[in-house]
Amino acid sequence: MIYLVRHGQTEFNHAQRLQGQCDSDLTELGQEQAQRMGSHLKPLIDDHERWVIIASPLGRTVRTAEIIRKTIGLNCEITIDPRIQELHCGAWEGFHHHEIEAASPGTMAQRGWLLTAPGGERYEDIAGRIADFIAEIDESDGRRRIVVSHGIAGRILRALYSGTPADQLWSLRPPPQDAVFQLSGGKVARIDIREDA
Repeated sequence: MIYLVRHGQTEFNHAQRLQGQCDSDLTELGQEQAQRMGSHLKPLIDDHERWVIIASPLGRTVRTAEIIRKTIGLNCEITIDPRIQELHCGAWEGFHHHEIEAASPGTMAQRGWLLTAPGGERYEDIAGRIADFIAEIDESDGRRRIVVSHGIAGRILRALYSGTPADQLWSLRPPPQDAVFQLSGGKVARIDIREDA
């Protein structure tokens, strides 16, 4: 079983700038979101020895994983896996949405526009590395996993895990920064986190 979470809000998220594989710090709200996710997960964690935390190597996911680990009280190391890091947005990394629209009018009206960035990753690139990550997980090994990833990477991970066709990817609800997805037996269930959790 996997609990999949997205990193908490960052300074770039707040400013509506694309991060891709560049980074920015968690905001105060982002830190609170990570703590709420940890508080919500805590009663769902049974035998601490069975649990592992896997995070993308980017600072915002590592920091979110650290807060979740501390909140739950897990003693495990955080395993870093670059296969679940965010989509590389090429020349658009760090751009505000209006800067992208100014540079390439009409782009943001297209479904999947993030996968069209000049010099960025395409669907086949990111889906390939995430599929490789999923293929290595043996759900019968007795381990339980908390996976900390990103917006687009997490959406693709959920789609691949559940067998959702690539052309339906954008019909999936965007992963918020205050929800947990439970992945088990090929099915995905969303668990919303209340602000007072």
